[in-house]
Amino acid sequence: MLKIEEIPFGGWARNCLISNGQIEVVVTQEVGPRIIRLAFVGKPNLFLEMPGEMGLTGGTEWHIFGGHRLWHAPEANPRSYNPDNEPVRFTRTEKGGIFTQEVEKLTGIEKEIEVEMEEGENRLRIIHRLKNHNLWPVKLAPWALSAMTQRGMAIIPQEPYQSWSENLLPVRSLSLWGYTRMDDPRWRFGNRYVTLKQNPEISAPNKAGFGNKRGWGAYLFEEYLFVKVAPYRFGAQYPDMGCSFELYTDHRFLELESLGPLTLLEPQETVEHVEYWFLYKGVKAEDTDESIDRHILPLAEESLKKIR
Repeated sequence: MLKIEEIPFGGWARNCLISNGQIEVVVTQEVGPRIIRLAFVGKPNLFLEMPGEMGLTGGTEWHIFGGHRLWHAPEANPRSYNPDNEPVRFTRTEKGGIFTQEVEKLTGIEKEIEVEMEEGENRLRIIHRLKNHNLWPVKLAPWALSAMTQRGMAIIPQEPYQSWSENLLPVRSLSLWGYTRMDDPRWRFGNRYVTLKQNPEISAPNKAGFGNKRGWGAYLFEEYLFVKVAPYRFGAQYPDMGCSFELYTDHRFLELESLGPLTLLEPQETVEHVEYWFLYKGVKAEDTDESIDRHILPLAEESLKKIR
């Protein structure tokens, strides 16, 4: 049976704990919506808890806080950095809860995250919703960002290798930002996987985006593996030159991000973007294609099967 209760966490008095006895999440209610904790029960938080910002409320300054949040792409300032420092509405459901932010005064967009947890399972379904309260349509894409704890490694699968004689056309897109450094030692561009390590000793930001048709990305921290599944929609137009997954890191954290297709959202219309989260423990893998093939790919494939 699921446990859904209000608890103090990280300096905030009101947070929602959702647990099935195996895995748990904590969602802030005084700010957000933010899923601030994701973990096996009693084990380390895989999400960032930002020092100096936990427990803060109010004000006009945007805070990273940590955890998982919902934005709308493409990124712009001030649009993306609208503060989420006020309380959210919580609606309890049979499998978890819905957390709704007040309409953003700057953008006219309402953000909502619904958490669904299965009993006795290592998985969650996270539904992201954006509703347009303007009197005019807005072109946007849902953007789900998970700020991960330090010293882990993110993994994005490459498309399967094909010889020149098998296929003359490109099979994947790679988007680079103005501050992307391809020679940054945190990156490894392998034949079957791209990996990015979080390193607190390297402060320079770095980012890349992928047209990830495989539909999954992962983050390995110690022996805990987080697999994020966001199925790719073939034929859809994705933001940032065709990105459905993006990785960002600096000295504070690493973000494992998925994006939905661009849509022209009419007044009072809502768009949804769904992620499926899976947790595994006892996972040991090195930063090589061969090790990822052996230890992580089977778990990613198992995750994909569970949503079909």
